[in-house]
Amino acid sequence: MVFRYFYLRRAASAATVLACCLLAGCRHKQANPYAPPPPRLRPPLRSQPMPPQAEQTPLPAPEEQPTRHGREKILYSEVGIASWYGEPYQNSRAANGKIYHQDAMTAANRTLPMGSVVRVTNLATHQSVVVTVTDRGPFVPGRMIDLSRGAADKTSLRRMGIARVRMDVLRAPKPLDTGGRWGVQIGAFRNRGNAIRLRNRLLRQYPTAKVIEFAGNADYWVRIYVPGELHRTALHITQTVRPAEGQAYLVRLD
Repeated sequence: MVFRYFYLRRAASAATVLACCLLAGCRHKQANPYAPPPPRLRPPLRSQPMPPQAEQTPLPAPEEQPTRHGREKILYSEVGIASWYGEPYQNSRAANGKIYHQDAMTAANRTLPMGSVVRVTNLATHQSVVVTVTDRGPFVPGRMIDLSRGAADKTSLRRMGIARVRMDVLRAPKPLDTGGRWGVQIGAFRNRGNAIRLRNRLLRQYPTAKVIEFAGNADYWVRIYVPGELHRTALHITQTVRPAEGQAYLVRLD
């Protein structure tokens, strides 16, 4: 009888330990460490495109925003995805013809006039930086602007890899809603032969199509130079051309 008592007591204790282990196992969750995406590489000459210019939809009227220096006029605003570029393009020539320095406060955009001054705000961290557009890009679907490494550091974008941002155009050397010189860029191709074959197919419809190569980069692109360099024509080609390979982008050439 005593043996049976001790046996039942030990069995109850074992059951209690087993139940605790099961409960502890239910509470445990395997950790999923966050690994920020690597920065995207892009050709040095390169966000969603800006909304159609005056021929399609007029830009919104300039707005004013209070700052510590008074009220600041904003010519145009857009929300989209930003990325950054650095070391592979250090000391290469940017689209404005000058040498790219990764720690300067600069950026690449496909459709703003070269030399535009914009404020970029990381919507996740609320950090802002003012940069000058000196390059073309990013040539990646869904991307709006590429910041230099230095500008990315000031907004935590370098750590995050990509981020949703607000882009406010503060100054522009040319009108945003009229004029401009426009073209269509298709790529990128690692193999020059593939770019040439696409160009040859496009030449039947677009005699101004050419293959271009970016110094310091292994990518090749096909660019269609639009007659008259009109925005409306370039936008129409961008929306209708359907290359079997590569992506078509509307690009401002000035």
